[in-house]
Amino acid sequence: MTTTYANIIDGQRDQEGDGFDVMNPSTGAVAGRAIGANEAALDRAVAAARRAFPGWAATPWADRQAACNRIAGLIGDNAAELAELLTAEQGKPLNGVGARFEIGGCQAWTSYTASLTLEPEILQDNDEGRVELHRVPIGVVGAITPWNWPVLIGIWHIVPAILAGNCVIIKPSENTPLSTLRLVEIMQEALPPGVVQALASEGEIGRLMTAHEDIDKISFTGSIPTGSKVMESAAKTIKQVTLELGGNDPGIVLPDVDPKAIAEGLFWGCFINNGQTCAALKRLYVHDDVHDEVVEALAGVARAMPMGDGMDEDNVIGPIQNRDQYNIVKEFVQDALDKGAKAVCGGVPSGNDLFFPTTILTGVEPGMKLHDLEQFGPAIGITRWRDEDAVVELANDDKCGLGASVWSGDPDRARKLADRISAGTVWINKHGMIQPNAPFGGVRKSGIGVQFGVEGLRECTNIKTIIR
Repeated sequence: MTTTYANIIDGQRDQEGDGFDVMNPSTGAVAGRAIGANEAALDRAVAAARRAFPGWAATPWADRQAACNRIAGLIGDNAAELAELLTAEQGKPLNGVGARFEIGGCQAWTSYTASLTLEPEILQDNDEGRVELHRVPIGVVGAITPWNWPVLIGIWHIVPAILAGNCVIIKPSENTPLSTLRLVEIMQEALPPGVVQALASEGEIGRLMTAHEDIDKISFTGSIPTGSKVMESAAKTIKQVTLELGGNDPGIVLPDVDPKAIAEGLFWGCFINNGQTCAALKRLYVHDDVHDEVVEALAGVARAMPMGDGMDEDNVIGPIQNRDQYNIVKEFVQDALDKGAKAVCGGVPSGNDLFFPTTILTGVEPGMKLHDLEQFGPAIGITRWRDEDAVVELANDDKCGLGASVWSGDPDRARKLADRISAGTVWINKHGMIQPNAPFGGVRKSGIGVQFGVEGLRECTNIKTIIR
């Protein structure tokens, strides 16, 4: 029997509206059903959030911390259920860097965020007067989240916002709403009604949220084109926005590396979550002196990674989550092959399922889609280089600027090169390893604002200055 997951409004399951099927990308079967929220449901959720906001904002910080810690405990208590639901709708395996890893990350991220505080800052205290800077809640925050890490990214949006005293309405992707709906339902045990609510939708709820007069901020993770629309819509009501819009991350491999030593790190930098990660490595520049050895070592790791249905404990790589994304990756790989790139492993698939072979192409150059655009899937293009100035210029010549990495046996040389790369985060001898105490965000079209740590928490507040 197919389970229907309700929207969560004012602390209760809300099943008003038509249901829609959510498909399992590994099997093509129905993973579950979600209720499609309409404008009336959104209005009910916003009204409940506005009712809840004054009391929640006035709740002492320590009590809000305790509620967030309670949420962390509830995630742990329900981890097995959430992980299996996540695998069923997203496709990522239970094992490896998959669903259990994601749910564990949710618990750890929530616990860490709950430890944070925002104390008043004294800007002046002398005979001329006292100036205090206070951080106060914004109000009602609308969170719009994607399908690649639906539960973890949901936590990133929800927990700092409610710790700061805001109320949140989250709209997960229509491709993966079930685990988020269940997460928010579980959270109700730790929170007053209306503090966190969830609405699933196949239609216009995201657009209605960005335009709603009584939503004070939009936090969005997703594509650049959609982020631009979010920003445009939010501007009409002067909403604050935090936008994390993905990237086309470069990695530069210097000639002093040990290819075998970096191969597994490169693999997970490229192919974590089957490459469906904003901060995955998407353009790999390898120095000519070590090019062949690095390619051989990386391909060896790729060939050893089992792919298949995520419910099978033996698998560590799953399918691409949806057909649209599958077709984009297929188009980019075919374009590169047509323009002279060579497949070391993988290539253009011939089947009709959503399992795309882990693909490594050499001879990828500017002008190929796999180089110039974010593929968001299990394919990496490798480009040879010899001139350091030229490869830095190439790495920086992109509309995005989310992450980047430098790979070297010489930490000092790597550090100097990292300073020359324009990105929100630059990793050395790793890629995409985000952590809750390190601010994360992009430059250029990769977004506005940051998440994580105290800097991310501050983005969930307004400044109030008191002068006396």
